[in-house]
Amino acid sequence: MKKNNSISVVVPVYNSEKYIVQCIENLLCQSYKNLELIFVDDGSTDCSVQLMESYPVKVVRHSSNKGPAAARNTGIAEATGEYLHFFDVDDLINLDFYERMIDAIVDVDADMACCEMLNEYQPGRTYQFDQKWIVTTHQDKISLTNVGIHGYAVKYLFRASFLRANHLLFEENRLIEDLPFSLQAVYSANKIVSVPNAIYMYKNRDDSIMTTKNKAQMKKRNQDWKYAKALRKAFAKKYHLTISDALIKRTQYEFFQIPVLTKRIFRSGTICWSVFGLCFLRRRTMRTK
Repeated sequence: MKKNNSISVVVPVYNSEKYIVQCIENLLCQSYKNLELIFVDDGSTDCSVQLMESYPVKVVRHSSNKGPAAARNTGIAEATGEYLHFFDVDDLINLDFYERMIDAIVDVDADMACCEMLNEYQPGRTYQFDQKWIVTTHQDKISLTNVGIHGYAVKYLFRASFLRANHLLFEENRLIEDLPFSLQAVYSANKIVSVPNAIYMYKNRDDSIMTTKNKAQMKKRNQDWKYAKALRKAFAKKYHLTISDALIKRTQYEFFQIPVLTKRIFRSGTICWSVFGLCFLRRRTMRTK
Protein backbone atom coordinates (compact mmCIF):
# COMPACT_ATOMS: atom_id res chain seq x y z
CA MET A 1 0.00 0.00 0.00
CA LYS A 2 1.44 3.38 -1.02
CA LYS A 3 2.22 5.64 1.92
CA ASN A 4 1.32 9.32 1.80
CA ASN A 5 2.15 10.48 5.31
CA SER A 6 3.49 14.02 5.52
CA ILE A 7 7.15 14.59 6.40
CA SER A 8 8.55 17.90 7.60
CA VAL A 9 12.21 18.40 6.67
CA VAL A 10 13.99 20.97 8.85
CA VAL A 11 17.11 22.57 7.37
CA PRO A 12 19.13 25.11 9.43
CA VAL A 13 20.85 27.69 7.20
CA TYR A 14 23.65 30.11 8.01
CA ASN A 15 25.60 31.76 5.18
CA SER A 16 25.10 28.71 2.98
CA GLU A 17 24.77 30.26 -0.47
CA LYS A 18 27.36 27.78 -1.82
CA TYR A 19 25.17 24.79 -0.94
CA ILE A 20 21.56 25.97 -0.83
CA VAL A 21 20.63 25.31 -4.47
CA GLN A 22 22.08 21.79 -4.40
CA CYS A 23 20.25 21.10 -1.12
CA ILE A 24 16.86 22.29 -2.34
CA GLU A 25 17.15 20.49 -5.68
CA ASN A 26 18.09 17.28 -3.84
CA LEU A 27 14.91 17.55 -1.75
CA LEU A 28 12.62 18.59 -4.60
CA CYS A 29 13.80 15.63 -6.68
CA GLN A 30 12.86 13.07 -4.04
CA SER A 31 10.61 10.25 -5.24
CA TYR A 32 8.44 10.86 -2.16
CA LYS A 33 6.54 14.11 -2.67
CA ASN A 34 4.53 14.75 0.51
CA LEU A 35 7.28 16.87 2.03
CA GLU A 36 7.10 20.13 3.96
CA LEU A 37 10.48 21.79 3.40
CA ILE A 38 11.29 24.19 6.25
CA PHE A 39 14.46 26.26 5.89
CA VAL A 40 15.36 28.15 9.05
CA ASP A 41 17.68 31.03 8.25
CA ASP A 42 19.85 31.70 11.29
CA GLY A 43 20.78 35.31 10.63
CA SER A 44 22.62 34.85 7.30
CA THR A 45 24.43 37.84 5.85
CA ASP A 46 25.00 36.39 2.36
CA CYS A 47 22.49 35.58 -0.41
CA SER A 48 21.06 32.45 1.25
CA VAL A 49 17.61 33.94 1.90
CA GLN A 50 17.20 35.30 -1.62
CA LEU A 51 18.12 31.92 -3.10
CA MET A 52 15.72 30.05 -0.80
CA GLU A 53 12.85 32.41 -1.55
CA SER A 54 13.13 31.62 -5.26
CA TYR A 55 12.01 28.03 -4.54
CA PRO A 56 8.70 26.57 -3.27
CA VAL A 57 9.94 26.09 0.31
CA LYS A 58 8.97 27.58 3.67
CA VAL A 59 11.55 30.08 4.92
CA VAL A 60 11.63 31.03 8.63
CA ARG A 61 14.06 33.78 9.63
CA HIS A 62 15.99 34.43 12.84
CA SER A 63 16.97 38.07 13.29
CA SER A 64 20.41 37.04 14.59
CA ASN A 65 22.68 34.01 14.58
CA LYS A 66 21.55 31.68 17.39
CA GLY A 67 23.20 28.43 16.29
CA PRO A 68 21.98 25.17 14.69
CA ALA A 69 20.27 23.89 17.85
CA ALA A 70 18.03 26.96 18.04
CA ALA A 71 17.30 26.69 14.32
CA ARG A 72 16.28 23.04 14.68
CA ASN A 73 14.06 23.86 17.65
CA THR A 74 12.37 26.57 15.58
CA GLY A 75 11.84 23.97 12.87
CA ILE A 76 10.18 21.59 15.33
CA ALA A 77 7.79 24.37 16.39
CA GLU A 78 6.98 25.23 12.75
CA ALA A 79 6.58 21.64 11.48
CA THR A 80 3.10 20.38 10.63
CA GLY A 81 4.09 16.96 9.24
CA GLU A 82 3.34 13.63 10.90
CA TYR A 83 7.05 12.78 10.70
CA LEU A 84 10.14 14.94 10.98
CA HIS A 85 13.68 14.80 9.61
CA PHE A 86 16.64 17.09 10.32
CA PHE A 87 18.78 17.78 7.27
CA ASP A 88 22.06 19.73 7.08
CA VAL A 89 22.22 22.17 4.18
CA ASP A 90 25.60 20.96 2.90
CA ASP A 91 24.74 17.23 2.84
CA LEU A 92 22.92 14.94 0.39
CA ILE A 93 20.54 11.95 0.42
CA ASN A 94 19.72 9.38 -2.26
CA LEU A 95 16.60 10.18 -4.27
CA ASP A 96 14.34 7.49 -2.75
CA PHE A 97 15.49 8.25 0.82
CA TYR A 98 12.12 9.43 2.18
CA GLU A 99 10.17 6.76 0.33
CA ARG A 100 12.24 4.04 1.98
CA MET A 101 12.18 5.70 5.41
CA ILE A 102 8.41 6.33 5.51
CA ASP A 103 7.61 2.82 4.29
CA ALA A 104 9.70 1.30 7.08
CA ILE A 105 8.54 3.52 9.95
CA VAL A 106 4.82 3.31 9.11
CA ASP A 107 4.84 -0.44 8.43
CA VAL A 108 6.06 -1.28 11.95
CA ASP A 109 4.49 1.72 13.76
CA ALA A 110 7.86 2.90 15.09
CA ASP A 111 8.72 6.23 16.67
CA MET A 112 12.03 6.31 14.80
CA ALA A 113 13.64 4.94 11.64
CA CYS A 114 17.43 4.85 11.22
CA CYS A 115 19.14 5.19 7.84
CA GLU A 116 22.57 4.24 6.53
CA MET A 117 25.30 6.89 6.46
CA LEU A 118 28.22 7.66 4.19
CA ASN A 119 30.57 9.87 6.21
CA GLU A 120 32.98 11.80 4.00
CA TYR A 121 34.42 13.70 6.98
CA GLN A 122 35.20 10.56 8.99
CA PRO A 123 35.09 7.52 6.65
CA GLY A 124 35.49 5.15 9.59
CA ARG A 125 32.01 6.21 10.71
CA THR A 126 30.41 5.18 7.44
CA TYR A 127 28.02 2.28 8.01
CA GLN A 128 25.39 0.16 6.29
CA PHE A 129 22.75 -2.23 7.60
CA ASP A 130 22.88 -5.88 6.59
CA GLN A 131 19.06 -6.06 6.76
CA LYS A 132 15.94 -4.45 8.21
CA TRP A 133 15.95 -4.74 12.01
CA ILE A 134 13.18 -3.82 14.47
CA VAL A 135 14.32 -3.28 18.06
CA THR A 136 12.36 -2.45 21.20
CA THR A 137 14.55 -2.99 24.28
CA HIS A 138 16.65 -0.09 25.55
CA GLN A 139 19.97 -1.86 25.07
CA ASP A 140 19.09 -3.16 21.59
CA LYS A 141 18.09 0.34 20.48
CA ILE A 142 21.40 1.73 21.77
CA SER A 143 23.35 -1.05 20.07
CA LEU A 144 21.58 -0.93 16.70
CA THR A 145 21.95 2.84 16.31
CA ASN A 146 25.31 3.07 18.11
CA VAL A 147 23.96 6.44 19.22
CA GLY A 148 26.47 6.89 22.02
CA ILE A 149 29.33 6.91 19.50
CA HIS A 150 27.57 8.31 16.41
CA GLY A 151 25.05 10.79 17.78
CA TYR A 152 23.99 12.37 14.48
CA ALA A 153 20.32 13.38 14.59
CA VAL A 154 20.21 13.54 10.78
CA LYS A 155 20.22 9.76 10.44
CA TYR A 156 16.72 9.41 11.97
CA LEU A 157 13.19 9.97 10.80
CA PHE A 158 11.08 10.80 13.87
CA ARG A 159 7.37 10.59 14.57
CA ALA A 160 6.66 14.27 15.30
CA SER A 161 4.11 13.55 18.03
CA PHE A 162 6.72 11.38 19.78
CA LEU A 163 9.19 14.29 19.95
CA ARG A 164 6.55 16.65 21.31
CA ALA A 165 5.10 14.17 23.82
CA ASN A 166 8.58 13.65 25.27
CA HIS A 167 9.44 17.39 25.12
CA LEU A 168 12.56 16.60 23.11
CA LEU A 169 14.46 19.69 22.01
CA PHE A 170 18.10 20.47 21.22
CA GLU A 171 20.12 22.13 23.95
CA GLU A 172 20.96 25.57 22.62
CA ASN A 173 24.35 27.32 22.70
CA ARG A 174 26.13 23.98 22.23
CA LEU A 175 28.20 22.97 19.18
CA ILE A 176 27.76 19.27 20.00
CA GLU A 177 23.97 19.34 20.21
CA ASP A 178 23.13 16.05 18.47
CA LEU A 179 24.38 13.46 20.95
CA PRO A 180 22.29 14.47 24.01
CA PHE A 181 19.16 14.83 21.86
CA SER A 182 19.62 11.57 19.93
CA LEU A 183 20.53 9.56 23.03
CA GLN A 184 17.33 10.58 24.83
CA ALA A 185 15.23 9.98 21.71
CA VAL A 186 16.66 6.51 21.06
CA TYR A 187 16.10 5.53 24.69
CA SER A 188 12.50 6.82 24.73
CA ALA A 189 11.28 5.47 21.35
CA ASN A 190 8.73 2.66 21.39
CA LYS A 191 10.76 0.91 18.69
CA ILE A 192 13.36 1.71 16.06
CA VAL A 193 13.59 0.23 12.57
CA SER A 194 16.75 0.21 10.47
CA VAL A 195 16.38 1.04 6.78
CA PRO A 196 18.90 -0.48 4.34
CA ASN A 197 19.60 1.58 1.20
CA ALA A 198 18.22 4.82 2.63
CA ILE A 199 21.53 6.70 2.50
CA TYR A 200 22.47 9.98 4.18
CA MET A 201 25.69 11.46 2.76
CA TYR A 202 27.50 13.46 5.46
CA LYS A 203 29.80 15.72 3.45
CA ASN A 204 33.22 17.11 4.39
CA ARG A 205 33.17 20.91 4.22
CA ASP A 206 36.17 23.01 5.24
CA ASP A 207 33.97 25.81 6.57
CA SER A 208 31.64 23.72 8.74
CA ILE A 209 31.34 23.95 12.52
CA MET A 210 33.04 20.56 12.91
CA THR A 211 36.02 21.30 10.65
CA THR A 212 36.72 25.00 11.20
CA LYS A 213 40.21 25.95 12.42
CA ASN A 214 38.96 29.07 14.17
CA LYS A 215 40.57 28.92 17.63
CA ALA A 216 37.52 30.18 19.52
CA GLN A 217 35.27 27.70 17.72
CA MET A 218 37.72 24.86 18.31
CA LYS A 219 37.88 25.67 22.02
CA LYS A 220 34.08 25.81 22.26
CA ARG A 221 33.75 22.56 20.31
CA ASN A 222 36.18 20.77 22.64
CA GLN A 223 34.38 22.07 25.72
CA ASP A 224 31.01 20.96 24.37
CA TRP A 225 32.36 17.55 23.43
CA LYS A 226 33.59 17.04 27.00
CA TYR A 227 30.14 18.07 28.22
CA ALA A 228 28.46 15.59 25.85
CA LYS A 229 30.74 12.75 26.94
CA ALA A 230 30.05 13.44 30.62
CA LEU A 231 26.31 13.48 29.92
CA ARG A 232 26.61 10.19 28.01
CA LYS A 233 28.46 8.57 30.90
CA ALA A 234 25.87 9.74 33.44
CA PHE A 235 23.02 8.59 31.17
CA ALA A 236 24.51 5.11 30.79
CA LYS A 237 25.02 4.79 34.54
CA LYS A 238 21.51 6.00 35.37
CA TYR A 239 19.79 3.55 33.02
CA HIS A 240 22.29 0.67 33.30
CA LEU A 241 23.25 0.76 29.61
CA THR A 242 26.36 -0.36 27.76
CA ILE A 243 27.26 2.45 25.36
CA SER A 244 30.92 1.82 24.57
CA ASP A 245 31.74 0.22 21.21
CA ALA A 246 34.57 -2.01 22.40
CA LEU A 247 36.43 -4.26 19.97
CA ILE A 248 35.45 -7.92 20.40
CA LYS A 249 37.34 -9.69 17.63
CA ARG A 250 39.99 -8.76 15.09
CA THR A 251 41.00 -10.88 12.09
CA GLN A 252 43.96 -9.82 9.98
CA TYR A 253 44.91 -11.10 6.53
CA GLU A 254 48.52 -10.73 5.40
CA PHE A 255 50.41 -10.88 2.10
CA PHE A 256 54.08 -11.81 2.51
CA GLN A 257 53.66 -10.98 6.21
CA ILE A 258 52.40 -7.49 5.38
CA PRO A 259 48.97 -6.72 6.94
CA VAL A 260 46.61 -5.93 4.06
CA LEU A 261 43.02 -6.65 5.01
CA THR A 262 41.57 -6.41 8.53
CA LYS A 263 38.13 -7.37 9.82
CA ARG A 264 37.05 -5.95 13.19
CA ILE A 265 33.87 -6.84 15.08
CA PHE A 266 32.63 -4.45 17.78
CA ARG A 267 30.33 -4.88 20.75
CA SER A 268 27.47 -3.03 19.01
CA GLY A 269 27.47 -5.54 16.15
CA THR A 270 29.39 -3.28 13.77
CA ILE A 271 31.71 -5.11 11.36
CA CYS A 272 34.47 -2.95 9.86
CA TRP A 273 36.67 -4.00 6.92
CA SER A 274 39.92 -2.05 6.42
CA VAL A 275 42.66 -2.07 3.77
CA PHE A 276 46.07 -0.92 5.02
CA GLY A 277 44.32 0.49 8.09
CA LEU A 278 41.70 2.51 6.19
CA CYS A 279 38.10 1.44 6.78
CA PHE A 280 36.23 1.03 3.47
CA LEU A 281 33.13 -0.85 4.63
CA ARG A 282 31.23 -0.70 7.92
CA ARG A 283 28.09 -2.80 8.32
CA ARG A 284 25.66 -2.97 11.22
CA THR A 285 24.25 -6.27 12.45
CA MET A 286 22.40 -7.29 15.60
CA ARG A 287 24.42 -9.49 17.92
CA THR A 288 22.72 -12.62 19.18
CA LYS A 289 23.49 -14.03 22.61
